[in-house]
Amino acid sequence: MAELYDAAAPKKAANLSINSDLLRKTRKLNINLSATLERALIEELSRQEAVQWVEENRAAIKRYNDFVEKYGCFGDEFREF
Repeated sequence: MAELYDAAAPKKAANLSINSDLLRKTRKLNINLSATLERALIEELSRQEAVQWVEENRAAIKRYNDFVEKYGCFGDEFREF
């Protein structure tokens, strides 16, 4: 499976606008904004790529499910559960 992103890539400054009260409260608690944003972006990127993968493979998944419905799973006769 390909890497989600290049974790070794250099950092780059970005200008963002966020709710002022949210910013004040996070600063009061010494929350690292950059690290928190990176974690949130990794989670969202992973979710979006999973959605995209399902969409790109929808036809193959349907064909497989149709096959299993018609013929069963490979090795069903050997299952002991």
